Amino acid sequence: MSDISFKIKSFEELSVSELYKILRLRAEVFIVEQACIYQDIDDKDQKAFHVIGYKKNEIVAYTRIFNTGDYFENASMGRVVVSEKERKYGYGHDLIEKSIEGIKEVFNTEKIKISAQCYLDNFYQKHGFKQIGEEYLEDGIPHIVMIRS
Repeated sequence: MSDISFKIKSFEELSVSELYKILRLRAEVFIVEQACIYQDIDDKDQKAFHVIGYKKNEIVAYTRIFNTGDYFENASMGRVVVSEKERKYGYGHDLIEKSIEGIKEVFNTEKIKISAQCYLDNFYQKHGFKQIGEEYLEDGIPHIVMIRS
């Protein structure tokens, strides 16, 4: 049995404390660890549902999911993140599975489009995603479009 539990919440359902911890985790990984200067707070969080992974009441994993048309032409997920100290437990796979389930339950669709960092290609393939098109740079980091249907 896993030590992580998940909740899916709309933006309005997030507490101030949860939002703060989510933004802190995103900044720790995407801005500090990956040394990528970009605008994380992009006015898309309000449209998203938030998949939050808790371990002992701490937020250690997170992604945001979008309905068809709210980010891409298909449903999508982004800001997929697991705290560095928690990655060794495989929570990333749990997070993706829960995010896929969330998209099915909340948005009633199975087709998902993502913009994935290239080094995570094999990780996403294990969850049924397939690369579409060529590599491109997003915020200075190589990415690929992937689709799961």
